[in-house]
Amino acid sequence: MDRKKIKKQTFSGVIVTRRAEGEALDYWLSLLSGDTVTVQFLLGDQPGHIHPNSVFDTSDVEEWKNYRFNTQALRIWSLTYEEEFTCPLFVTASRGYAECLQLLLRQGANVDFAPGGETALHGACENAHTECAKILLSYGANPNVGSQDGAHPLHCCKSPESYQCAKLLLQYGAYVNSQTEDEEETPLHVAAQLGLVEHVDLYLRYGASVNKRDNKGETPLCAACSAPQTCDMLESHYLVCERLIQAGANIHARDHEQQNPLHLACKSANPRVVELLLAQGAEVNAMSYSGNTAMQNILQVSSYRLPNQPELIVRALLNHGAIRVWPGALIKVLRYCCSSPRTVEVLMNCYTRVPVNDEWSNAVPQELLQKHPEFFQSVFSLHEGPRSLQHLCRCCLRSHLEGKLHQVLPKLPLPPKLLRFLQLEFEDVVY
Repeated sequence: MDRKKIKKQTFSGVIVTRRAEGEALDYWLSLLSGDTVTVQFLLGDQPGHIHPNSVFDTSDVEEWKNYRFNTQALRIWSLTYEEEFTCPLFVTASRGYAECLQLLLRQGANVDFAPGGETALHGACENAHTECAKILLSYGANPNVGSQDGAHPLHCCKSPESYQCAKLLLQYGAYVNSQTEDEEETPLHVAAQLGLVEHVDLYLRYGASVNKRDNKGETPLCAACSAPQTCDMLESHYLVCERLIQAGANIHARDHEQQNPLHLACKSANPRVVELLLAQGAEVNAMSYSGNTAMQNILQVSSYRLPNQPELIVRALLNHGAIRVWPGALIKVLRYCCSSPRTVEVLMNCYTRVPVNDEWSNAVPQELLQKHPEFFQSVFSLHEGPRSLQHLCRCCLRSHLEGKLHQVLPKLPLPPKLLRFLQLEFEDVVY
């Protein structure tokens, strides 16, 4: 079974759990609850369909009744219906019943038996049951067996709690660069995408390939940057990206859509990752196949990534030489980004003149006008005269240092307050 993908099979003597009764039902329920005493008692009876390698069908055999009055839906259901098999070893390992698991193995359970497409080792790792994983490996479980979907046990280590499982697998010879059957993801891809810092460190220590690509052309760094990230995930994904770059990840790698890590980090709106990539020399104006730059990506998501502070990304991109939005399109930006006033502010502060007209006030919903009256009033007032001399001087200096701003400004002997002003510090008003 080494490195082969498990396929579902047809079994005889299957126990259908929804119809089970008597000893068969007792066996099933005792496995679900980890009742070692009952399991041992039932296995001690005369040989029959109750044994360590019994096969259970847990599918809903009565589901067809939901469609009995709809012939078309019934036909579709009959085409998609699959039997869902499992075995005692998988049930106990996936629930963390170490004592019951050992009993089954001592009674002769096949350690790599996988009637449902996954071995017990897959189940133990997926649910972070380290003791069960250790027992299975000590009984000779294959750490490189592929599931029905082509995933190895190492790919199933998807939570912070599964770190010890991953460590055990590697100690028992798991291939750190193994790839899933269809997605061609390595364990490093999986860990990077989920922001599992300890797992990433572990895989790198075991020689994980930092630039290996999956079937979308993504490297682990791309996977880390593209993963959807809520506020509580931003830090862990930043640390993962930092580790990968330190290990030699290519910050210019592009996937099949010609998106680089910067494009992807802007889509997921992680300010620290964007700043990290820019500091490492990421191409700020690179375009994907769709013609999008990093700036366009962040503007497209800013309205529904507000907790991630998308304005920080827009400012960082502008300070690193991002091409500004065409002035004629600013009303469109206002319409789609008005829920993030600071995003609008930092964009407006890149122009000496903004073509404000009567349409602008209609682009902002009334509730936002009431929530941020001072800011939007300052925007709509820009058509009344030239912008302030202070702002015009800022624009002049920024224009002179175009493309080198992030390198030159920190070296100038300027007061911190002036330096922050030149770098587009937020003031919640424009003038």
